[in-house]
Order: sequence, then C-alpha cells, then structure tokens
Amino acid sequence: MFFRWDWLRPVLTAPIVPTLGPVHPQAMTVDLFEDTLRAAAARRSFLRYDKDRRWSSEKEEAVLRSNVVHQPGHTLIPTLTRRGGGTVKVFAYGHRDSVIDEASELATKLAAAHDAANARVVRPLGPETGCPRGTRVQLQDFTARACPDPAGPVRPVTDWPTAVQETFVSFAHAMAGEGIAFLYTRLQAGRCGPVLAAAVENRVVGAIGPMEVRGDATGCPQLMPQYFAVLPEVRGQGMGRLLWRAAMHWGQSHGAAYQLLQTEVGGPSDRLCQSEGLISLGFVQTTRA
Repeated sequence: MFFRWDWLRPVLTAPIVPTLGPVHPQAMTVDLFEDTLRAAAARRSFLRYDKDRRWSSEKEEAVLRSNVVHQPGHTLIPTLTRRGGGTVKVFAYGHRDSVIDEASELATKLAAAHDAANARVVRPLGPETGCPRGTRVQLQDFTARACPDPAGPVRPVTDWPTAVQETFVSFAHAMAGEGIAFLYTRLQAGRCGPVLAAAVENRVVGAIGPMEVRGDATGCPQLMPQYFAVLPEVRGQGMGRLLWRAAMHWGQSHGAAYQLLQTEVGGPSDRLCQSEGLISLGFVQTTRA
C-alpha cells in the first residue's frame, strides 16, 4: 500500500479524490486513493465506479504516481490530462498555507516535463472555510426526507408531444455553454438516461439530465451529476427550482440514496441548493500555478 491513512486522513478537509472528484464522506477511504494509482498503471482505464465512464471509453485524467508527495502533514497528488493542450493539476492536501507554494512549484515543473500547456493547483477546504471561492461540494441525502413530485410542466423530453420535442434542439444550441448541446447529441444517440425538460407555450425552456443512478465505490446507489440549464429569459420565475425538485423526486423514486454536486460559490445553482437544504461538505479552490 502506497498511502498511509494515518498521514492522509487528517488532511482530507473535503471529500475530493483526484480523477474521481467528490465522493460520499462514508466512502472516503484509503482504498479510493490506492485505486487511482492502480488505474494510472493500467493506462487510461476506468475504475468501475468512476462517474466519467458514462461519457468516454478511456479515462482522460490519470495520477502521475511517481511524482506523488506523501508525508506527515501534507500530501500532493499530481494528475495529467491530455485534452486540449494538456493540463497538470496538483491536488494539495494540507492545513498549512505553504502547501500551495509547494504544489504550485510541482505543477509548474511537471507541466514543463510533460509538455502541458496548463498548470493548476487544486486545494480542497473544509465547510467551515470563511469567504470561500471556487466550487462548493454539496450533498443531497435522499434518506433524510421525502422529495415529493413538484408537479408543473416538467417531464422527460420524450414524453412531450412531438412539436415540443422538436424545440429541444434550439434550446440545446442556445445553452451550449452549459453543456446542453453535448447532452442533446448523447440523447439523440441513445447513450444516456432520460432528460427532464420544462416547457412553456409548447417550447422547451429548461432541462436537467441525464437522470441515472449508479453504485459508488461501496455499492451505495447515487444519483449521478447532471447538466442543468434554464433559458435566461425565463429565469427568476421558479422554473429552475421546479426542474431541480423534479430531478430530486426522480432520483429518490428510482432508489438513489444521495447525490453529490459541485456548484460555483455564489452562483444561481449554489444559491438554489443552499435554499433547498443541501449539506455543504467543503470547497474546492483551483488556481493557476
């Protein structure tokens, strides 16, 4: 075993694992970190519980296992993504602020060594962090309370009349920056779960999906992350909240025990999740090296 849990556990301020992203706190074990090293050795192979395996046949990000720094008090785990010009990220686990400088130096060095255009430092921080930046990790616990059907003009895209379904493509292109155009191509190819859509006056104005439940590293069923967007001209009318509640109802009724989300601190989705009572598990701050 490479990682010592008595060294690593005290610096895990938020449940973030390199190449895997957020995980449920109860699934946060040394085995997850060991698995990322085994996946790197297997050359772009997915772990069976990796959420990204929904989108690709090969894992794009891998741990640079020979460059891991693992010591009492701090751990640095670098990863490399070849997409675009290439990106090296160094996940910096440690309570001292000096861990950022060490991580930045390592990221810069490895980016040069691997001819990567970008070098980043990723620092997980606890939920008690004051004046947080970056993204917030949030937990929706479906075992804690009921998520009733909110009713309203929301249903799977394929359940709408044909005339409404045909407006989804223009909605997808309008919200391409939110990933909906990509989602549309997956939906058309039959390569993802259902997508919930909201329609007003026979036109799709919002969507959330794909809706899929899969087991985590412990086998516990989780509702997977979704793309989520509402047209700017209908924002502020409660449509986003309606879609969100419909998605949570879908997840709970399909057996999910929880969902993990990352939202931009202070953004619309962040404010929505906070108002809906989700549990904040910490923050992830990403900076240039």
